[in-house]
Amino acid sequence: MGKNKHQVLYLHNFFCMSKCLSIDLPVSNPIFFSPFRQKVFRVIPQNDEQVAIINSLASNIEVDFWQPDSVTLVRPKMQVDFRVEADTSFEVEDLLKESGMEYRVLIDNLQAAVDAQFDSKARTTSHSYEKYNNWETIAAWTADIAAQNPDLVSRSVIGETYEGRPMYILKMGKSGPNKKAIFMDCGFHAREWISPAFCQWFVKEAVETYGKDTVMTTLLDSLDFYVLPVVNIDGYVYTWTNDRMWRKTRSKNAGSHCIGTDPNRNFNAGWCTLGASKRPCDSTYCGSAPESEKETKALADFIREHLSTIKAYLTIHSYSQLLLFPYSYTYKLPSNYEELKSIAHAAAKQLASLYNTKYTYGPGATAIYPAAGGSDDWAYDEGIKYSFTFELRDTGRYGFILPESQIKPTCEETLLAVKYIANYVLEHLY
Repeated sequence: MGKNKHQVLYLHNFFCMSKCLSIDLPVSNPIFFSPFRQKVFRVIPQNDEQVAIINSLASNIEVDFWQPDSVTLVRPKMQVDFRVEADTSFEVEDLLKESGMEYRVLIDNLQAAVDAQFDSKARTTSHSYEKYNNWETIAAWTADIAAQNPDLVSRSVIGETYEGRPMYILKMGKSGPNKKAIFMDCGFHAREWISPAFCQWFVKEAVETYGKDTVMTTLLDSLDFYVLPVVNIDGYVYTWTNDRMWRKTRSKNAGSHCIGTDPNRNFNAGWCTLGASKRPCDSTYCGSAPESEKETKALADFIREHLSTIKAYLTIHSYSQLLLFPYSYTYKLPSNYEELKSIAHAAAKQLASLYNTKYTYGPGATAIYPAAGGSDDWAYDEGIKYSFTFELRDTGRYGFILPESQIKPTCEETLLAVKYIANYVLEHLY
């Protein structure tokens, strides 16, 4: 028996013993974690045996994969970021040391990192573009920004969430006949807080620079922008009240105590084939059917209703510094692959021009990993040929816990890429 097989066996026995010893203890809520002294590790498995160790780890203890977002996607030579509970972190580290696997601790104390993310100088209780705003504040802001800019912004409701919250969308642009539109959403995955921050920033820049910045003025005169600031509102609320690391929606699953569906595995684009799970307890659970979630159904219905006018689809996630385009559910390349690649190349170059932040770009399946049921692939297959996913800062130093002091630079640089894409679309309407 090889050394690594011994380790897998040891791991199994160790965690089995832990579970057996605690069998009479009351079971805590399976979806609530106290981040006290939790750690985030980065490992780079070199071969299939080391991948097997990570798989064994994930099947024996609570492991939250940050990147890739499921253990099933782990491959040799891939950078893997994952979070473990405080009570198992030392054993995990011992195991990694013993296995000889290349690893480092990205975040030594997650609670300290969570506290430290609120480092903005703007410590106001009201809305601020340079800090993370809770849902109540964002909802009030959507009303305010529309009321303050009636000739440029209007707010409507496209549906409601599982928990009954209204899903607000902002329509931005000067009124005019037969205008084409660009659709942009943020906040698919609840813990990716930098994402809704960007949607708010984009709206701010539009209203503040209209009439001053020639590109923004031309864009708003010639196009409409539909901006959905938070898709997964229930999940986002939950990250503020219960579990900062929550990802999915908050819907109940029949026959399971586990809550939620991954909204970005819930679209009818190769649904639940690659890189998605059929198990409700998994973070990449694809749902009981395509558009089973009220939030994804509302978004898809809205796009279908406006399909004749929507010419580009942009969806904002974090983290990894990537600019992705279809496909993610197949390795097949889209028909306008060369065009999408050249747009992504130029947009990434624009983004890097400000703070030299390096983005990688390409089709989702090859640039990161295959994942079926994503909104970008679905939009593309609906006929929206300019469809892009942004994965914002950073590359893992903070991961989902990006400090507020990085909101401004992140949004400023991302704005350059979004404006480039929007302007390209305007010049290549179809």
